[in-house]
Amino acid sequence: MVTFAPKSIKVWGSGQLTIPKEMREALNLSKETKLNVFTVGRCLIMTPKILLRRSLAKKLQKEMKEKKISLNDLLKDLKAERRLYNQ
Repeated sequence: MVTFAPKSIKVWGSGQLTIPKEMREALNLSKETKLNVFTVGRCLIMTPKILLRRSLAKKLQKEMKEKKISLNDLLKDLKAERRLYNQ
């Protein structure tokens, strides 16, 4: 599942947040699921699986190759999404 439409959520006083229901269901997250959290630039990444950066990079490269997406395309879309997000 890839979603490009951002969802607005609130970070509560103790740092807790709620993952939208449709995302929890799509990823089969339950109240017992533990997530790994890390940052890439100003992005917060959460995953229910342990990801190694090399493994993640290889998967991303494969996906980009299959969908014929260049790094410039990805960065251009990221810039456009940031502009929409910051409006």
